Amino acid sequence: MTLFLNPSSDLAVQKAAGQLREWGHGRQDLGVALIYGPVSAEDRLYHSKCPIEQRSVTALAEALEEIGARWKVLNPCEPDFIMELVEYDVVLSNLHGPYGEDGRMQGLLDYLRVPYCGSGVGASAVAADKILCKRVMLALGVPTPGWHVWAGGPVTWNGHPLMVKPPFGGSSVGMSLVRDPADLPGALADAAGDEGDAVLVEEYVTGTPMTVGLLELPGGSVVIFPPLATEAAEADFYDADTKLDENSRGTVTVRAAELELDVLDKITGDARTLWEGLGLRGSARIDFIVTADGEPYVLEVNSTPGMSRDSNFVVGAAMVGLTHTDVVLAMLHEALARPPYDVPLPTPAFAGTTRAREAAVSP
Repeated sequence: MTLFLNPSSDLAVQKAAGQLREWGHGRQDLGVALIYGPVSAEDRLYHSKCPIEQRSVTALAEALEEIGARWKVLNPCEPDFIMELVEYDVVLSNLHGPYGEDGRMQGLLDYLRVPYCGSGVGASAVAADKILCKRVMLALGVPTPGWHVWAGGPVTWNGHPLMVKPPFGGSSVGMSLVRDPADLPGALADAAGDEGDAVLVEEYVTGTPMTVGLLELPGGSVVIFPPLATEAAEADFYDADTKLDENSRGTVTVRAAELELDVLDKITGDARTLWEGLGLRGSARIDFIVTADGEPYVLEVNSTPGMSRDSNFVVGAAMVGLTHTDVVLAMLHEALARPPYDVPLPTPAFAGTTRAREAAVSP
């Protein structure tokens, strides 16, 4: 069973931080493939809108430089990506959305037997699929706003505001808060996208958005960061524009949540249940909404938290005395401490056929 440390476990967290820093002193030649590229719609949005100095990949590169690792940013959109990938000791992925954090990249890395930071195929796939994750929450007994799936056909309106969400992707991309029934068909079409995906239609619960980070430390213990309250002053909800706009800092307030002890216990209990129930590893961030009468509801699980210097995950880590570099060390340590692969797969051998094959199928 996982040993969970709460924010008051100062001595245990600082002891683990000391172990991480000592471990990091011997990693000066560790080869780290830092994966980043505009694969998903979410990543393309970050790539086009977020200034370089505010990107997670920039902060991660700075941390790897501080550690002294031998690192390189590898773009999965480049044809030599896989051949370069296998030359490194461990992978630190900064991809979000489909193909990055939904289990497909993790499956590739498992097959190639390259250690990687964060959750495996199953946990990544479930967390990334909002509809499937809702079903798992129900099975685990974790409170979440009421919902149904729309897959085309007649549109129903229950008389209350609704959140309309695409099934995949983060940063609230494609999400809409619908207060008027006349706006519902357009919101559903936007969320379904060109592929016509099923859409998550969720009851809009009013309250304070909160986020809780979890980080795996040496020895397998997991520290739960203090809940952070995030409030958008100039938007109906914490939407994509608010999250990605470089000028939005003044419109978003991030602060330590002031909670009654019983509410805090509910939130940390739900976080523990989801960590173990989904089989999360390394790091995760769980988003809640807490109503005015103190009832927390889980909105979603993020298996690849944002890692910019000002991200909610990094702010939460700082509140328990962990620096950005400490967090990166913890992620690398967890990846490299896992048992080695022992399945009978051949060592990958690459031939110079990739470009020829692509040319053969090009129109």
